[in-house]
Amino acid sequence: MSIWDRIGDFIARVSTSASAGIAEVVEAVRTVFSGDAELRRRVSFSVAMIALSAKMAKADGVVTQDEIRAFREIFEVPQEETHNVARLYDLAKRDVAGFEAYAEKLANLCGSGHANCMMLEDILDGLFHIATADGVLHEREGQFLHRVSEIFRIEEAHYKTILARHVHLGADDPYVVLGIERGRPFDEVKRRYRKLVAENHPDKVIARGLPQEFIKIATTRVAAINAAYEMIERDLAPA
Repeated sequence: MSIWDRIGDFIARVSTSASAGIAEVVEAVRTVFSGDAELRRRVSFSVAMIALSAKMAKADGVVTQDEIRAFREIFEVPQEETHNVARLYDLAKRDVAGFEAYAEKLANLCGSGHANCMMLEDILDGLFHIATADGVLHEREGQFLHRVSEIFRIEEAHYKTILARHVHLGADDPYVVLGIERGRPFDEVKRRYRKLVAENHPDKVIARGLPQEFIKIATTRVAAINAAYEMIERDLAPA
């Protein structure tokens, strides 16, 4: 059963109140899905992506057609369920609470409590995918994403790895994507690459809570890892 078939009642519960805010959203997720931990993780991820996308749009002040297209690529929602996504998006966008309050609540809802939590990285990757859909990471979007990463306890070096998957950082870019120092032996680069591909295989990502409907995030990440490795391989691989 699609996650969108289960999320309608939850969205109706939090959007009927004119005062509904992030605290009520988080509490509703915990309450409505208290009996199913796996479903709760999937719904938590979906809510975090929708709410923080809305807050990013509000912070940036401009939503391009490319960003709308990227949002729809990630959110493969059945036509009959799009109104529920729109209701939650609008609720988050008009909520007077700032994006930092949203990021903190959603980190507590979705995260492991440890630095560089992979589920929170999945959310950040999805936000980057939307933000850079028009080919540019605008200054306010960059500030928003960096601050969210701090709240998510994504370490600075790891944040740069995520950033490099979406924004070209110059000559060192493929090494940053793989999270390995330039100048390391090719065999070490290959081991690092294989580890990343294994960790980020779509099946692994879904197993930790990424809903099937958001598989675009996992496939885009693996494509960036593959491209970085191929660039290094051309330069370093033995003839």
